[in-house]
Formats: sequence, structure tokens, C-alpha cells
Amino acid sequence: MSASNLPSCVASARRLLAAVAVFAFVPGAGQAAAPGITGTSFSLAASPAYVTQPDGALIYSWGYGCAAPPPTSAYMPSVFGSIGFCPTMQMPGPTLIVTEGATVTVTLTNNLPTGAGNTSIIFAGIPTTASGGARGLLAQEAAPGGSVTYSLNTTGKAGTHAYYSGTQSDLQIEMGLYGALIVLPNTVPAGCVALNGLGGGGGEFRLATSAYDHPATCYDREYLFQFGEIDPAIHAQAEAQVKAIAACPPGSTNSITGVPCPAATLAVPTEPYHPRYYLINGRSMPDTMDADYAPNYPHQPYNGNPHMHPLDQVLVRVIGTGRWEHPFHEHANHVRILARDGNLMLSPTDSTRLAGLMMFTTDTYPGQSFDGIFYWSGKGLNWDIYGHTPTNTGNPNCVADANGYYTRASGAVIPVFNTAGALTNAPTASKNYGEWCADHNHPLEANPVGHVGGGGPATLPDPLVATNGLWYNGTPYLGPDAVNRSRGPTPLPPGGALQNPPEESGIAFMWHSHNEREITTDDVFPGGMLMMMLVDPPVWYIDETL
Repeated sequence: MSASNLPSCVASARRLLAAVAVFAFVPGAGQAAAPGITGTSFSLAASPAYVTQPDGALIYSWGYGCAAPPPTSAYMPSVFGSIGFCPTMQMPGPTLIVTEGATVTVTLTNNLPTGAGNTSIIFAGIPTTASGGARGLLAQEAAPGGSVTYSLNTTGKAGTHAYYSGTQSDLQIEMGLYGALIVLPNTVPAGCVALNGLGGGGGEFRLATSAYDHPATCYDREYLFQFGEIDPAIHAQAEAQVKAIAACPPGSTNSITGVPCPAATLAVPTEPYHPRYYLINGRSMPDTMDADYAPNYPHQPYNGNPHMHPLDQVLVRVIGTGRWEHPFHEHANHVRILARDGNLMLSPTDSTRLAGLMMFTTDTYPGQSFDGIFYWSGKGLNWDIYGHTPTNTGNPNCVADANGYYTRASGAVIPVFNTAGALTNAPTASKNYGEWCADHNHPLEANPVGHVGGGGPATLPDPLVATNGLWYNGTPYLGPDAVNRSRGPTPLPPGGALQNPPEESGIAFMWHSHNEREITTDDVFPGGMLMMMLVDPPVWYIDETL
């Protein structure tokens, strides 16, 4: 199911389903990844444009973009090369992907409107020198119409870093001048090859096999989230003053009053601060659920929706932008923090072990980044996530490995996909790869519809008469076997899972800010800083380009 297949009425349904913490789901459009552009030399521009919000608002903003379109080969992961775009302004700015140890140059051209004055870039935690431009308080600055070039020394700087304006930051960052720099490690730690594909992870949708030069930072999939906010009053003031300057340029005379036009300098108050839009990668929910590089967001190319298989080790890269702290809750498991601002959190007595916290709600501070590992296992739910019963035809085995899961260490066959996304070992692939074996054959429902486990603790509504739409798969279970068995005499209405591949049916959890105001869009719930985490069966290929 892709964005182009969704009817217009689905938008309202998406708002409704976001109020539920966990439910059976047909994952479709809106997967995320950590897309960006790679190289050692980047030409950026700071420019104005309008960004959109789900309530239809067009908000005047500034942002970094590509001074000229990069070649398709510059997009990473490489599968985005055929659909990626980098306009002259985007929010957040282009994600710059480089390799540790490389000398990187970034040339910034100031295309901001008259009155905005100088602008600049600070690369948090990265030793930087600059040439050209004018000396500023925090960074070398590009004057209006001018340029400045920054040289970055990335030696020993693997990890996720923020970049943002170092000029009149209270206004320019608020207007959208921020982005992410990802520095990939220059070596592959021993052991990462064995971890690769622990849960059928998608190597084609990750930037490296490890986040750092450390074996405890290996991962299967990755996502980048930049949390921020918008005070529309500040943006409206900036827009009004820019238009006034354009109508009465400095050095000319007002055609009506005959009074000389004032100096072209913006004087936008940034206090009191009352944000009303809350953003993940420049978008608010439900726009966060649309695809990366969706054409209906020409200045907001990055989305938000983590998507995984059971046991995938998922690298979560997070940057706090704006002014507020954002307490963010990742439903379904904790996040194990690896590093902050590119600094690994190691045990003081054993450098081979990480010392980062397991966090129920991750704290995101302005200008700070962190890297963490998240995975979903279904452990401890006390019901079989695949809907197995002892009498099911073809009921698969669940042999526990040393950790209690059904993996290749205990005889499971990991699903393997080709570059087209087809399952190449379908007859032998374990459809329940990653199952927590202690819950095998434990039913969830007391009175289920169809031939799935009965006698469980939960009484659920009949999905054949209580649900409708493209987004519900008709069963609370994970995987094609359970979907096919969760059927009674009444067919699902048009758009249900019978019209979609049962292999695609999964489970969804909300990931959202724990500041209640931040899951609104201009005070309307649900919206804002909210996205869905999607768990797919191991035999379903997760295509991040849809």
C-alpha cells in the first residue's frame, strides 16, 4: 500500500487511529529511514519558503538547502537516489552524511531576504575552521548575498551531530535554520557481521553496520528524528517585516507619504514564546506518516515512522532543536542510550561495555543529540503474538535460544529478501522468526473469530463487523498465518486485509511526546510530535521508499 493508493478520506481515519496505543495494523505508506546526501564537499544555501502543517497552514520560514541539485549518486541510503530531492530551502536542512576522518567542506550562501542580515552554521562538537565571510559572535558569517566556507575535522567524531545557525539564533533557528550531520565510523567492529540481520534487518536502508567503532553499537535499521517547534506569531512577524521592506526598499521614498524608507533591518520579538506547532523532521502528525521525499511536502522531505521486524536492532538518532525540552516516549520497549553528542557512554572500569541508561521516556534537549538502540520482542506479553494454537495446521516450532527467542541460534531460518524485495527462501523461512517461545500457543482472545487460539484473557470486538478501512488488518496477531485464520463467515468490508497481502499485517504503537500540548496541531488533538512505530512479520519486506 503506497501513498498514491490512499483515498482522501483516510486522513481523518489516521487522526482517529493515532489515539490508540497499540492495535493490529496494515502498515503502509510512511516508513522512515535516515536519508540524506553524502560526500566531502557540500554547497548549501539559506533561503526562505513556506512549509505546510496538517491544518492547512502555510508558515513562512527559512531553511538550509542545496545551492544546486546534487547528483542522484549522492543520496543515501542509495535506494533514495531515484526519488530524493534537495531544494534550495528545506526544513530541517539536508542531512549531511560523511565518514569519520574525512576533511569535509561546507560552503554556505546567504539567500535570506533583505533585512535578515548575516547568517552562519555551527557544527556541534565538530572542530571547524572557516574562510571568507565576516567574523561573528559565534561563527564566521555569510553576509547577504555572500558566502562562507567551513572546513570540518571529523577525526574521532563518529555519531549524530546537530548543525544550526550561530547568528541571532533565537530568531534564525526558530525560523528553521537547523539540520543534522551524521558521521559514520571508518571501521567495522568485530562481531557486526554476525549481528547483521538479527531480525531480518534491512541493510539497504541503513548507513553502516555500526553507529560507532564499538561492537556494542551494531544495528540492523536506523531512523533520524529532529524534534522542534514553531511559534507562528514569530514567523508571521518576520514575514510582515520582510514584505514591508520589499515594498519600501532602503534608499527609496514611500510613494504615498514621501517619507524616506527606513533601514532594512528586521526587529522581530522572540519573547514571549508560545509555540503552537510541534515537529518531527519538519512535519506534524499525520504528515509524519507520509513517505520520505513525498512530493506534497516540497520543503519537508523527511518523515517519521520507525518500522521494524521483531528483534531488529534499531538505531534511533535524535536531535533536539528549537528551545524546548521534548520528553519523548517510545511505546513497546525502552531505548538503550549509546551516546550523547557523539560521545559514547562507556563503563568507567570496562571500556568494552556501554554504560548508557535504559530510558522509558527519552529526554531531548535543545541542541543536544543522542544515539540509542530500540528493539521489539513481544517478550512478557503472555500471549502468542503469531496466534498459534496446538491444533493449527502447519503450526511452526518455537525452539528457544539461550535468550528465550526463536532465532537462527536455535534452528530458525532467517527470511532473506532480494534487491526487489521478494522473499527468496519462502518455503524454508521461519514465519515466526524472533518469537518469544515462553508464550508460544498462549491465546489472547477468549472468543476469537476464526481458527485461532481461544480461551485467553481478552474479549475483543468481532473485527468482521466492528472495523473498516485500509488501516486495520482484522486481527490482533502478527503474521500471515494468523491473519488468514482470523476469518469468519462475514467478509471484511472493502479496504480490509482481504484486499491487502496478509504478510503485511502487523502491530502499531504510538511514539509521542509526553508533554501533552506537543501532541496537538494548533491546539487540535491528535497531531504534532507524534508518529507510529510499526512491527511487521519477518516475512514482510519493509520498503522505506513507499
